[in-house]
Amino acid sequence: MLKLLQNEWMKLWHKKGTWVMVGLLVIIIAGTMSLMKWIETQQTDVSKEVGNGSIEVEVDQTEWGASVEGELAGIQAQLADDSLSKAKRSELQGKEKVLEYRLSESIAPFDDFEREGMIMDPSSIASTVLLLTVIVAAGIVAAEFSQGTIKMLLTRPVKRWKILTSKFITVNLFGILLMLIGYIVYVALAFILFKSGEGQYLVWNGKEVVEGSIWGRSFYIMLLSFGSVFVTTAFAFTVGSVFRSSSLAIGLSLFIYFMGSTVTMLLARYEVAKYILFTHMDLTQYETGYQVVAGISLPFSLAVLAVYVVVFLVISYTTFVKRDVKA
Repeated sequence: MLKLLQNEWMKLWHKKGTWVMVGLLVIIIAGTMSLMKWIETQQTDVSKEVGNGSIEVEVDQTEWGASVEGELAGIQAQLADDSLSKAKRSELQGKEKVLEYRLSESIAPFDDFEREGMIMDPSSIASTVLLLTVIVAAGIVAAEFSQGTIKMLLTRPVKRWKILTSKFITVNLFGILLMLIGYIVYVALAFILFKSGEGQYLVWNGKEVVEGSIWGRSFYIMLLSFGSVFVTTAFAFTVGSVFRSSSLAIGLSLFIYFMGSTVTMLLARYEVAKYILFTHMDLTQYETGYQVVAGISLPFSLAVLAVYVVVFLVISYTTFVKRDVKA
């Protein structure tokens, strides 16, 4: 099995397209970060001409207070709902205590355009990684058919499920590697382009409000954002191996990624929305607090996603193992 995995990994990295993807990832992240720096510059360096001179308009440093008060009011409104689950109520109460502490102690949060604020939310990396990994997942089996190498592959004295497993693991290792490369580039540019802030990241530990770990939250968000990459990759892998078409797999996978949120919003009022794949694709919703469908939790989303992934893989393995070697 290890030998199969090594062969698949080497085969993947000997393709020119693989290195092109890595280059594209770096370029896209660099371009996105540069654009955000330009936007930040436009927001902070506002000037108005007065006569022959100009007046530099500084951003009011107390503006964060109004934002925190608004967020606090929203949380308190949610806490007024008696139908909240115990876990959800506890979560909201923790956020309430953090916000109240900020206001009472005048401790500002990190701004989105400050270095720490950028590092704490690297979820944007996942969207680019997803697109690139889906391309590999869609073609890693389908390409064997299009290139005519499938007969030689399946007639080898190796169990077919091992061959398919080695390909699936290779795809996900590739996705993980892209996430790590993207993260390193992202953090490096955050240090280069953005200045350090004077705020603090606060958390409720169950007893009191304490300063949280910026890096701990950063890695946690990265882990959550990889969820959409893994599930979409599993779907693309299944479609590619069942229908032997990488273009179909890529098209359907991107449809799920881009249209999923729209479908979720349309079905949000119905109970079935809690069980469709689209609702649970973005696991970072439990950190941002923006949930389209009420009454779901992170453990529930993980369970639903696990069921879908198992179904995808069962279909993929069943089809691949029973497929006629002359196909």
